[in-house]
Amino acid sequence: MMSSTARKPVPREPQADPRLGIPVDTSAWRGRPPHRLVAIGDSLTQGFQSGAIFHTDLSYPAVVAHELGWAGHFRRPTYDGFGGLPFNIERFLRELEARFGQVVNWWESAPALWYAHQHMNEVERYWEVGAGNTVPVTTAVNHNLAVFGWDLRDALMKSASVCAKRIGAPRDNLLRQIVEHADDRAALRVLPAPPAAADTLTQLTAAAHLGDEAGDTRPRHGIETLIVFLGANNALRSVVDLKVVWSDKGYDDLDRKGGFTVWRPEHFRAELGKVADQVRGIKARHVIWCTVPHVTIAPIARGVATKTAPGSAYFPYYTRPWISDRAFDPTEDPHITGAQAQEIDTAIDHYNHAITDVVRGARGEGRDWYLLETVALLDRLGSRRYIEDPLARPRWWQPYPLPPALRALTPLPNTRFLASDGTHRTDGGLFSLDGVHPTTVGYGILAQEVINVMRLAGVEFFRPDGVTPRQDPVLVDFERLVRRDTLLTRPPGNLTSGLGLLAWADEALDLFRRVLRFAM
Repeated sequence: MMSSTARKPVPREPQADPRLGIPVDTSAWRGRPPHRLVAIGDSLTQGFQSGAIFHTDLSYPAVVAHELGWAGHFRRPTYDGFGGLPFNIERFLRELEARFGQVVNWWESAPALWYAHQHMNEVERYWEVGAGNTVPVTTAVNHNLAVFGWDLRDALMKSASVCAKRIGAPRDNLLRQIVEHADDRAALRVLPAPPAAADTLTQLTAAAHLGDEAGDTRPRHGIETLIVFLGANNALRSVVDLKVVWSDKGYDDLDRKGGFTVWRPEHFRAELGKVADQVRGIKARHVIWCTVPHVTIAPIARGVATKTAPGSAYFPYYTRPWISDRAFDPTEDPHITGAQAQEIDTAIDHYNHAITDVVRGARGEGRDWYLLETVALLDRLGSRRYIEDPLARPRWWQPYPLPPALRALTPLPNTRFLASDGTHRTDGGLFSLDGVHPTTVGYGILAQEVINVMRLAGVEFFRPDGVTPRQDPVLVDFERLVRRDTLLTRPPGNLTSGLGLLAWADEALDLFRRVLRFAM
């Protein structure tokens, strides 16, 4: 349980004003910083989908850069081989469908399992000892500095040299058949460094390096807008592993923190303070801090049966989305309880109090920092928690208005697990096939919220030519994102409503825990 020193568990009300009601004078600022957008974060910022990082051009910072008219300058790593790193569930399901059809019958289970192991082995070999093990050579610092799986401590300590040491010599583990140290391997492509910096740049010091390239700005800011979106991985493993282990001694140790699935609020605040101290040293004109979403909204942990009481936001148990209410057995099936889910969300509320305090303090110092309530964004989209249960809605809650291009879709995209009738999407649409990370249009919604805060800060947006100014409202081109979103437009035909194939893959291969272990 949380420490007795934590605040009383009263649900946190999100801030309506990203400026927290504190004015900052920016009238003397002159010139445009050379780096218009830089992002520090984890999988949600890197653009992770369906168990892999692959389409980094569709991460929300890349979508913002596109709308900014700066896409051609926005630097990001790429992960093109074998559907990305560590394991692309969408690609896996489509290949299963091509070989075995929309249903794997009982007499096909053995060959399907053999194929699955072979496929996982090929992916592992590619990234560990094959072509994917070779990191492209570059001396430019990326603008998207996010790395999937990273928490606050990783952002503070991990550099390319640290990651390379943790990976060790190339090897191919025939038993595990999953990419080892996948997050560290991804980081090697995120954190290439100029020769003078060797391999010592962390996410934070890499951003500081870009901030020092100030050009002719006054005051000397090398970065126009810096996004900081960290902290989800200080709680997310609790619903991925369906196991609650509160942080204790060693929470701030790279080699020991992996034993914990959710950080106590006082530990989170201590880590956040160290990150904030370094962000203060980054020469960025505007800084947007994102709050941590409630991890129990994501469909990887599905609420079982009816809620614990009228007006409650919580179900008595949370288990895998393919385990039906009728089949669920708390003595055998993996789960957390409703009480544990509420404790986790309460801890996250305390995380967000801490993030709010950081922004409030900085604005009091005259820094142009903003708070983006990503926690409220996800809560406003939460299908089973609030949309379908009016009695559970807090007084501040309002449904999130989906953009016209998404409202035109049938069925309306929601936060349930994605499902298909064999041809078309029948449910879900905002979360990808790992049940944790957004689809392309889901990232677009987040990009729109970032843009709204950037416009509040006075950031100017341009047409793709980079010259013609855009008028308000600056809106994400969701029609473009819908065209790119393969899960929305043509979901795998074997992703039927009962999610039976995913249940088989998870039982036979321990797929989700293994894939998401380093991928959150």
